[in-house]
Amino acid sequence: MRIGIAGKGGVGKTTIAATLARLAARSGATTIAIDADSNPNLAAALGLNRVTSGHPLPVSVVSKRLGGPALTGSVDDVLAAHGTAGPDGVTLLSMGGPAHAGEGCLCSAHATVGAVLADLGATLDVVTVVDMEASPEQLSRGTVRNVDILLLVAEPYFRSLETVRRLAPLAAELSIARIGVIANKLRSTSEGDAMAEFCERHELTRLASVPYDDAVAAADLAGTPLLDATPDSPAAAAIGELATQLRTASTPQG
Repeated sequence: MRIGIAGKGGVGKTTIAATLARLAARSGATTIAIDADSNPNLAAALGLNRVTSGHPLPVSVVSKRLGGPALTGSVDDVLAAHGTAGPDGVTLLSMGGPAHAGEGCLCSAHATVGAVLADLGATLDVVTVVDMEASPEQLSRGTVRNVDILLLVAEPYFRSLETVRRLAPLAAELSIARIGVIANKLRSTSEGDAMAEFCERHELTRLASVPYDDAVAAADLAGTPLLDATPDSPAAAAIGELATQLRTASTPQG
């Protein structure tokens, strides 16, 4: 199962991505976390430091094919050469970012992520979590066309919801099988109601609600993953329920 996580900057994508990845690994799944943001922060959210996680995917892992970019070797080769082992057995891959000002676009870096996702396939016993940048670019480029589900994270305020409203139709044009909204940082019942009304009006499925939780900010300030700092916090519990829901939905029924 390949999970993309998108939304406006600051809505909590990286915290949710890191927590989902570690919970998936704890459940026994082979888990790959991909930081697809040119300003990477997923390593820290997982519990890795900059020294051990500074190996972005080189453009040499990709070749151009008629059907789009593809890996020059196997996914296992890429993971072995460029993956970083993280807590709970998560393997981190990072998209390359600019090394210098004035370098130009990051087309090749996006191609590496797209090729990895395509070659991974919809393998049931492998969970891939992609922390996307706060931009529609990975949808307009088709970088994440091969995710199986796209989680659109939103806070209950206008600009955040507008971002979801713009991203959802782009995802639909890529024929992503499932698109769901994560209502994050809810402070009241009325905010939850507003999110529900928004989803209904735009024919979107709200998959989970995560309450506002001071523990998230405290963990970030301390540079500690939420699961390590306060594993029983309300936010961690809500993300745990989402992880169970996604795992159950991806399990074939006998």
